[in-house]
Amino acid sequence: IGKETSLTRILHYCLLLLQISSFRVPCRSGMCSTPMEVTSSQLISSEIFPLPLVKAMLYPGAVANGLITSRMVPSWDNLLNIYNLTNVKEASAVTDLQRLEVLAGSYFSVAGALIGILKPGRMSMFGTLLIVWGLIKEGILNNPTKVDAERAVYVYPTMLLALVCSFMSVKYDMKKVTRGAPARPVAKPLKSSSKAKLK
Repeated sequence: IGKETSLTRILHYCLLLLQISSFRVPCRSGMCSTPMEVTSSQLISSEIFPLPLVKAMLYPGAVANGLITSRMVPSWDNLLNIYNLTNVKEASAVTDLQRLEVLAGSYFSVAGALIGILKPGRMSMFGTLLIVWGLIKEGILNNPTKVDAERAVYVYPTMLLALVCSFMSVKYDMKKVTRGAPARPVAKPLKSSSKAKLK
């Protein structure tokens, strides 16, 4: 169980940090296809994190995509242009507010992946479930015939892989699960002080 958990955790980190596309939703930067892109566009627009830190989170995925598509490593200075994040501060927040589950789930997924390097937890699993619920709700509420094809929401098969990995990456202690509740000690009745005086 321990080896399987560590392998699925590594695979889950690769899906998040290397930014393998798992869905496609409208966001402030245009169209986002990974939780990292959704989180980065929100962090840059709200200026919560310093810009170099956000670029550091985006860079591993940009390098992986650059090597696969053009066999070139993208430059650090051109990183915001690659992800269309240069004018994200002026973009409307309506697109993010309409998909709060996807936004919150992306936050939890990215934070869980970064924190999980030091201490594994359930944050990524909770974030992935929120993203899935947001995508399901988007598909139920929006009529596909009325949505522009370029702005339509898509879910890729890697989303199912991310969901399975997020569940399996949580470390469960089977000994605690199988072990019953500890027996409570039975309190002995105290002797009455009046009887003790009579004796």
